[in-house]
Amino acid sequence: MKINILKQICIFLAAGFILISQNINAQSEKLTRKEKKELRKAQLEVNFNILDSLLNSRTFVLKADYLRNRSGDLTPVTSNLNFIKVDRGEGVLQTGSNSGLGYNGVGGVTAEGGIGIWEPSKDSKKLTFTLHFTMLTNIGNYDILIYIRADNNASATIKGLGSGSLTMQGELYTVGNARIFKGTETF
Repeated sequence: MKINILKQICIFLAAGFILISQNINAQSEKLTRKEKKELRKAQLEVNFNILDSLLNSRTFVLKADYLRNRSGDLTPVTSNLNFIKVDRGEGVLQTGSNSGLGYNGVGGVTAEGGIGIWEPSKDSKKLTFTLHFTMLTNIGNYDILIYIRADNNASATIKGLGSGSLTMQGELYTVGNARIFKGTETF
């Protein structure tokens, strides 16, 4: 008899805890559309300030998830092989593929060099950044224009001395958190 009462009490307590946890979750998930919008805006403003300090420190990596050529063709790529790295006054541009066939040992080209012009600008109303800089490398001079949104999506257009251009689309990371693989320097 005592065992049956003990079982009933345990079942009653377990059901009570389940109902309480569901009630708590239901209350926390029921945000109005306006509250969700305000929360998203607050998150974007925090991200905007973090990106501002990241760009001012001149230490970041743009890891590309996609490459776009001047014809507009969008190609998914391995992000730890395709990147732009800026570390104070030095920079690295790299393209690569998993095939490993290329000038740099990772299926593409690696260009390292110094950063020349550095022109950042921010739009606090739209929560965006535009960064223009040049990179002087051993295989050429590159003009780079990066457009960064507060949700951390970035698009960088790279132009050399020729008429072609390459656009990298991806996200910004700190240098320490980027986890990139740099191939051997080309030439």
